[in-house]
Amino acid sequence: MRVVVVTGTSTGVGKTVATAALAATTAGSVLVVKPVQTGAADGDSDAREVHRLTGAEVQEWTLLDEPLAPDTAARRQGVEIPTVAAYATRLLEQAADTLIVEGAGGLLVRLDAEGGTLLDLAALLAESVPVDVVVVVAAGLGTLNHTELTVDALRARGLVVRGLVIGSWPDQPGLAERCNLEDLARVAPVLARLPAGAGALDRESFVAAAPGWLS
Repeated sequence: MRVVVVTGTSTGVGKTVATAALAATTAGSVLVVKPVQTGAADGDSDAREVHRLTGAEVQEWTLLDEPLAPDTAARRQGVEIPTVAAYATRLLEQAADTLIVEGAGGLLVRLDAEGGTLLDLAALLAESVPVDVVVVVAAGLGTLNHTELTVDALRARGLVVRGLVIGSWPDQPGLAERCNLEDLARVAPVLARLPAGAGALDRESFVAAAPGWLS
């Protein structure tokens, strides 16, 4: 089994659509797991969205009502959430050629009450199986700093950054977007520019288009 961890430079940068694109273009058996889903009371479900777009097998484990950082949402809800170590153990028990793990928020958002993060989870998994990390980034101003910080944190822990995915590429990119596209490639390979609105496609259209987005 190999693991692809999908993280983002922030919330709302397009992690779920990027996860779906990866699932749609990965050969062999694929399982997509969302260990922690917040905003569940509002009907949010990134895993269900990935399934809608691709038909891939998906799982979501810890559901928290409010759209907040997982540790905060759990504390406010008065529930105890699993530790990152417990998530790692459960992930390693799954059976698939490729396991795609979508994080919540950014890389260093607390996923448990002990301060464990997606970075910690990826590092734990990498002790047992090959792990690649895909970082989903914004296209506009501010993305270079956020991307550098995220990639530096990953590499400092010895993790392999497979590359970057621009989560929403505008139909008419401005100067900042065009320059950022060039500069982001100096940080890590740019694997894809997902077109704005890709998440609104139906499954057939999304699956057909995804191979053209990802290099």
